[in-house]
Parts: sequence; C-alpha cells; structure tokens
Amino acid sequence: MAEYLPIYKPGQALTLKASAAITGGQLVAVTGPGTVATAGAAAANWVGVAAFDAATNDNVTIHSGGVQSLTASGTIAAGDSLVSAASGQVATGAAATPSAFVGIALTAATNGNKVRVKFSR
Repeated sequence: MAEYLPIYKPGQALTLKASAAITGGQLVAVTGPGTVATAGAAAANWVGVAAFDAATNDNVTIHSGGVQSLTASGTIAAGDSLVSAASGQVATGAAATPSAFVGIALTAATNGNKVRVKFSR
C-alpha cells in the first residue's frame, strides 16, 4: 500500500527563490520554477506573503493560508473582497478569475496602511 505525505500543509511556511527584490510583507507571485517576485495587479499566480526582505536569487520564506497582514492600496472596508494590487498590495475589486481572488478583509484600512486578510487559499 502506497503512502503519501504533503509537501506543505496549510499555514506552513515554504521557501522559494526571489527572482527580483522583494520587501517583507508584500504579496508575492510565482514567476517560474521555484521562484517568486512581488505580485502585480490582479495576479492570479499569487502564492503568499514574503516573511522578510530578499534580494534577487536569495531564498525567501513565504507564508500562505490563514490570516495575513497586507498593505492596502486605496480604501478597504471590513468584508470587502480583495485582489492583488501593484507592489504586492491588496485592493478591493472583482477578481477577473477565481484564482485572482486573494481573500476577505477582516479589518478596514486606508491607502498605505495594514489590513488583515483571510486568505482564500
């Protein structure tokens, strides 16, 4: 009988290589095999939040799932649906595709301030 163990469990950190400079706390997206960079607007390939600053080719820890604290782009109200915005931030808006949906705002925030987000994945 075959056995299987997951590579990562929900809420666990994973480590990937930065394909460009990343600032800790930014939403990041997959850019290639085992690499990530800061997520752009409406990125469907977002994967989580960078745990710390990383230069190009550095390993960076990514936190995914659960509740995360991200920077708001524009005004966000608690309960708003969020998508990725420029510079690894989040903004209100309808997701172009289901995978572009980042999560639900649990708190309110104004532009440049932190908002708590219940991640959708």
